[in-house]
Amino acid sequence: MKRKTEILHSAASRDKSTGALSIPIYPASTYHQADIDTEPQWEYGRSANPTRSEAEKLLASLEGCKHGFAFSSGMAAIAAAITAVLKAGDHIVATQDIYGGSYRYLTKYISAFGVTHTFVDMTNPDNVLKAIQKNTRLILMETPSNPLLRVTDIRAVVAIAKQHGIVTALDNTFMTPYLQRVLDLGVDISIHSATKFLGGHSDLIAGAVMTADKRLANEVKFVQNACGSVLSPNDSWMLIRGIKTLSARMDVQCANAMKLAQWLITRDWVSEVYYPGLPTHPGHDNIKSQASGFGAVVSVKLDSVGRAIAIMKKVRLWSVAVSLGGVESILSYPRKMSHAAIPPEERHALGITDDIVRLSVGLEDVEDLIDDLSNAAAY
Repeated sequence: MKRKTEILHSAASRDKSTGALSIPIYPASTYHQADIDTEPQWEYGRSANPTRSEAEKLLASLEGCKHGFAFSSGMAAIAAAITAVLKAGDHIVATQDIYGGSYRYLTKYISAFGVTHTFVDMTNPDNVLKAIQKNTRLILMETPSNPLLRVTDIRAVVAIAKQHGIVTALDNTFMTPYLQRVLDLGVDISIHSATKFLGGHSDLIAGAVMTADKRLANEVKFVQNACGSVLSPNDSWMLIRGIKTLSARMDVQCANAMKLAQWLITRDWVSEVYYPGLPTHPGHDNIKSQASGFGAVVSVKLDSVGRAIAIMKKVRLWSVAVSLGGVESILSYPRKMSHAAIPPEERHALGITDDIVRLSVGLEDVEDLIDDLSNAAAY
């Protein structure tokens, strides 16, 4: 099947018992066991739930693998993937300008349990190689990165990891498996904040982990059950529903993002546009070789902090909010939102300055979005 057909029909498309085109919600915490001597398929809602199971099959099919796991948030998914691989004394190499929540988890939480980390600029694979230590067990990528949309050569990093027997994980939230199938590129674990483009409607908090490796799948499953950070039956149903329109949404949102980026580079109040779809972007050729699109997130460096503040105060169509990936266009301010957990001096050293805004482009008519930004920028 082609990708658009596969999303609709490879999993979770029909209820097996009734033929219903909407998977039922099973709000059950426990299940009757007819034969106590036989291991039941359904036992307790934390361990497994029929609605969540269908969502997990769908997640696995998106990445073209057998093992998918649905979590209560994107950060729960990241924590589970990391915990499944590491133990005290291990070391992680991670993308330098990583999502602020991931930065907080690595620097403030898991470090307390004896896990160390090194952040590197992964646009140059040599930096990854130089950062590897004897106890490095995981390379955590995020590409395109948040919010500067730097692109990592996934195949190059995977090759380095395999030479050293290191597990690779990749936060694929911005691209989704519709645009970027990272397991096909050799990555061991794909991670998503399903809150974003997979859910797609700003009404769901969810996370996902997918892998083709049975051993890693068993470890992730153990962590999911042991820690209990599972996606609820109702949220699992909402995730299934959201994914059904993934390809249609992404096609429009990516096209809108390209038009918006092309317009932004012509504005005299814009200092720099970060969008890998632009031929001038340093990662343009890389992303063309490993993805089928460029995503729907555009970041912009403005000519002043005052301009950034004015735009956020004056926009009418754009929502000024945390998060991204919804059907509506969202303008975020990394300084106060996604990357507030990173100390200012470190944030600025990464290039995430106070004059940068991040635009998650939605389904509106792009001309209306452009007019709104143009009017708001004229302060």
